[in-house]
Amino acid sequence: MNKDYEAIERAAKRKAAVRKGITYFFLTLWGIMVLFPFYWMVLTSVKSYGAYNSEYVPKFFTLSPTLENYKDAFTAVPLARYFANTLIFTVCTTALMLVVIVLAAFAFSRLNFKGKNLLFTLFLSLMMIPNELVIITNFVTITDWNMRNTFIGLILPSVTSVFYIYLLKENFEQIPDELYYAAKIDGTSDFKYLTKVMIPISQPTIVTIVILKVIECWNSYVWPRLITDDQLHFLVSNGIQEIRENGFGRENIPAMMAAVCVISAPLIVLFLIFRRKIMAGVSRGGTKG
Repeated sequence: MNKDYEAIERAAKRKAAVRKGITYFFLTLWGIMVLFPFYWMVLTSVKSYGAYNSEYVPKFFTLSPTLENYKDAFTAVPLARYFANTLIFTVCTTALMLVVIVLAAFAFSRLNFKGKNLLFTLFLSLMMIPNELVIITNFVTITDWNMRNTFIGLILPSVTSVFYIYLLKENFEQIPDELYYAAKIDGTSDFKYLTKVMIPISQPTIVTIVILKVIECWNSYVWPRLITDDQLHFLVSNGIQEIRENGFGRENIPAMMAAVCVISAPLIVLFLIFRRKIMAGVSRGGTKG
């Protein structure tokens, strides 16, 4: 009996090892597929302009890497200024949006007022409006208010998000009502309860929302292109297009890839630092009770 049991146990272990091996094989294959564009971006950025254009068949390595493209990316256009503009736009937009969505999510999740459910339903229905219609409306409004080529015009249309309010509201509602009632009995104000209890408990979700908003602002392209035609207010996304169109009088792909590498680096570092918070926020947002 012991020998039969040991044989069954060994067979089970072999099956588990094979299953794990197949799983890791496909995960590795998927990882290579996901990371390959980043590898190709970095590889292209260290190839010289002549070497890149002489390759009739693309090569997956280079024996003579160069950093000249990174210098070209900053000299062809004022990319450093675009970085500063993007940083101001991202920080201000994210901070204002965070204030708006936290207060709105708290109101919809904890406060009781007449017509709350109807108002929230109408609020969610805004998600069904095509983004193109919103952009047109925002463009007309900002233009009528003479806010083109200003940071206020860039920031103002992006300081709220129905989806983020909904996500944070669902997270706030997972906090037991007993905590709120106990706090009210102790004389705690709604604002103090929000800042001392709800925000700390919901920190993973809030961090996730902040990072997603930072990525959205950093990659913003359509709205900045519409509302700004002055280099003083261009963002990094405009800088890449400017390198392609005006930077060298020719299409310098290696220099463009160098600019993309530099622009992508902050987002990659941000994700690596806060990846655990992002995973915790996503998993918490998908859990009820």
